[in-house]
Parts: sequence; C-alpha cells; structure tokens
Amino acid sequence: MFSRPYLRLQSIVLGLVILGAGFIAGSGPITKKVDTTRITLGVTAWPGWLPWQVAKERKLFARHGVNVELKYYSNYTDSLLALETGALDANSQTLNDTLISVSAGAKEKIVLVNDNSTGNDKIIAHGGITSVAGLKGRKIAVVQGTANHYLLLLAIKQSGLDQKDVKLQPQSTGEAAAAAFAAGEVDAVSASAPFTTKALQRSGSHAIATSVEFPGAIPNHLVVRPDLIDEHPELVQAMVDTWFDTLEWIKNHKEAAIDIMAKASGVGIDEYKTYAAGTTLFTRRQALDAFTPGTTPKHLNHQAAQIAEFIVDAGMVEKRPSSAGLLDERFVKQASD
Repeated sequence: MFSRPYLRLQSIVLGLVILGAGFIAGSGPITKKVDTTRITLGVTAWPGWLPWQVAKERKLFARHGVNVELKYYSNYTDSLLALETGALDANSQTLNDTLISVSAGAKEKIVLVNDNSTGNDKIIAHGGITSVAGLKGRKIAVVQGTANHYLLLLAIKQSGLDQKDVKLQPQSTGEAAAAAFAAGEVDAVSASAPFTTKALQRSGSHAIATSVEFPGAIPNHLVVRPDLIDEHPELVQAMVDTWFDTLEWIKNHKEAAIDIMAKASGVGIDEYKTYAAGTTLFTRRQALDAFTPGTTPKHLNHQAAQIAEFIVDAGMVEKRPSSAGLLDERFVKQASD
C-alpha cells in the first residue's frame, strides 16, 4: 500500500506531465475555459492574415478561451461588405478599405496591426512597359476601391500621371484581375500576393512598382464591430493574445507553419516562401509604435490622414472619412509579450 507522500508525489508528476503536454501541443499551457460565444472572423488569402489559419489548425484560439470561426472569402470585397452589414464580427482588412467603409457610415474599430505590405502588392506590366509613366493610355486590371487601387493611384501620381491618363479595367477579385493580365486582355495589373504569382506567369511580365516604394501605405489589420468590444472586450483581448501566440508558434515551427499557410493560399511551399520578405508581420512592439500618434509613415494616424485625403481627391469617396475613434490600441497594450 502506497503512503500519502508517495501518492502526493505521484499526483505532482502526473500534473507536470499534463502541463508538459499542453506545452508540446501548442506554445503554452491551456489555462482558460473556452467561452461559448462564437466570434466570426473573415479571412482572405493575403499572407499577413494567413497566420489566423495556423491559429485555427493548432487550436490556439481555444488555448486563449475564445471560440472563433474563420470564414474564408475568395472575394476580398465580400468580406468588407460582410463586416459592414454585421454578417461578420471581425475581419482582416487594410486601413485604406476600412476608411472607405467608415466614410460610407460603417462602425468599425481597428484593434490590431497584423502587418505592413513590403513588396507583396505589385503593379505588373508586360515587357513593353518599363515604368509607371509607360502606363499612359494603357489598360490596367484592378479591383476598384481596394488597397491595390490605392497603390496604383499612388504610383501614377508619383510618376506625374493622373487617373484619367490610364484605362482602368474593373475586376471582381484579385484572382480575376491577375487572370485577365495573364491572358493578355490588359496591359498591366495591380494585385497582391498570392495573385501576383498568376500574373507573373505571362511571358515577359515584370513588376514596375511595388509597396516597397510606399512604406507604411498598406497596413493590414484586425477590424471589429464596436458592439463586440462593448459586449465582449475579453474575447477581443483573447483574439489579440492568440495572434501574438500564433506568431511565436510560427517562429518555432517555421516549416509546419509555411505548409499550413501555403495550402490556405493555394500555392506551393517554395512559392509561399518568396512572400516572406514582402509582408512584415508586426511584433507587439511594432504594433504599439504604429498605434502611437506621430508624423511618419509608420504611424497609423499619419497614414489615415494621408489615405483619407487621397481617396477623396481620387473620387473613391465623396466625404472625407474621420479616423476619430477608429484606432483602439488598448488590446495590444494589454497583450502578453
């Protein structure tokens, strides 16, 4: 018969084994009971948002006590509409598109900076066009009202052209825009990864401008409905905590993470690896710096003002959107390092 000290030691060992299993399964011990409230989060194939797919497959949402249903959208603009109409609780979207939604009366809050585009948004042209200035009079495929449209307008303005100097060919999705260019139906396309891969399959095609040349112009975010914050701030916090936990898991399991994200984006592993430099995933420190008011491209308040002015001047919206109350940094501030 075992003594009480032995049984106590046995219980401690068993507890350590269970705790260790929690660390092995993910990036930390399971410490929270999962809330039954379901949060619907919209995701599209942008590399900076695919870590959410890793969080789902590695059950990291549950580790932080939040029940999240990912809803994948092949058409990014559909996800924007879904958040505006309440079909989603949260969405993955750009600052540019969020401001356009706000200008139309949508109530939205940015609670997390996922990343900045640093090359994965490209303007791609056929071999006969060597610069953005060469787009004058040319047909360009783009999904209007998106960050790729914004990048195109920035590049055109920088080259001394005006939007009226080019012939926009509106497309329903980034995939459709890339396919139109690859098929030779247009002279150029403004698109994001992974659709740039399709566009570059056209013989002689090459990028004549990318988001590298416009630092901070395309920040990407977790955007939520304000009533989700009002009713369940703890679940919003859990989502933000999950994000940083997921980035840690990705850092420690790079190959497994790339496999998950490549499958989600519909490209091969080697191709997906080329996207790494084109998307700068933000650490908590970088996210905090972005939320801090400032006057440089890395500050969201500065970018919001620049974007608001530009989309009005370009005729993308009639009324200048206000960024007052749009940025809510409290959840990043409270997230664990």
